Amino acid sequence: MPDLKQIKAPIEKHISEFEDKFKHSMKSNVALLDKITQYIIKRKGKQIRPMFVFLAAGMCGRINESTHRAASLIELLHTATLVHDDVVDDSNIRRGFFSINALWKNKIAVLIGDYLLAQGLLLALNNDEFKVLKIVSDATREMSEGELLQIEKARKLDIEESVYFEIIRKKTASLIASCCAAGAASVKAPDEVIKKMHLFGECVGIAFQIRDDLFDYQNSYNIGKPNGIDIKEQKMTLPLIYMLNNVGFYEKRRIVNVVKNHNNDPDRVATLIEQVNRSGGIEYATEKMKEYQQHSIDLLHQFPESEFRNSLEQLVVFTTERNK
Repeated sequence: MPDLKQIKAPIEKHISEFEDKFKHSMKSNVALLDKITQYIIKRKGKQIRPMFVFLAAGMCGRINESTHRAASLIELLHTATLVHDDVVDDSNIRRGFFSINALWKNKIAVLIGDYLLAQGLLLALNNDEFKVLKIVSDATREMSEGELLQIEKARKLDIEESVYFEIIRKKTASLIASCCAAGAASVKAPDEVIKKMHLFGECVGIAFQIRDDLFDYQNSYNIGKPNGIDIKEQKMTLPLIYMLNNVGFYEKRRIVNVVKNHNNDPDRVATLIEQVNRSGGIEYATEKMKEYQQHSIDLLHQFPESEFRNSLEQLVVFTTERNK
């Protein structure tokens, strides 16, 4: 498994500068707002999204101030959606920390999300970053559509494989695609290169989400047993869809009944996970994940070799073959 520090090496200086610029982009004269944004900054994750932006920019041209703004815009808009998601889901924990709504209640959390969204839009508009703003706005719209499509389909649990891929393309892959396309746009790459980088990011995002779905049916990295969270949340993921497509009508009805009405019964969920494992669903999903991973690497290899391209390839492997 590639090491994140090693992957980050060609852009380490830019990532360090980005952290300061991102803090500045969230600054406010309102004390409460400043306190909450400082809390958000402290709990930032591995910075995978900015890494995609900077590495894509470095591979397609010369990293500049526009690249920094693109990375900040994506982080601001994405953070805004996460804050709003936690309110919608009534979630108290985000990445092991208390969520904004858990500490400051829903009204303040919604207003914080709105503020971050406005800051992102102004950062782009004040600097005439129209192309980057369009790329990121398209992704934000697609993420919302993906979430709504998933909610709509969860009511009947009638998701076909094509619908599943449409949901994860919109909900997850569109964000990584926007990182790669915005990175290319920030260095004034031609439109065909921006499109190619968008497709590259989309393939990585789809492979990433399939990998995420597989965790639910495989032994957990931390606790040694599958957790079945997706089943409990009535999410139809690829291993389960594959199994449903390969059983008879009555068996399919029984499985859907477990997901719909008995998803909090640990024994039934464990039995269903075992059944998915025996059905070949895990192998099928793993194969699909590898297809998207390989397609993304094939797209990368259409660019000249460089330290940025090498790091991007390692980042693809890191995001799609992680253990947790």
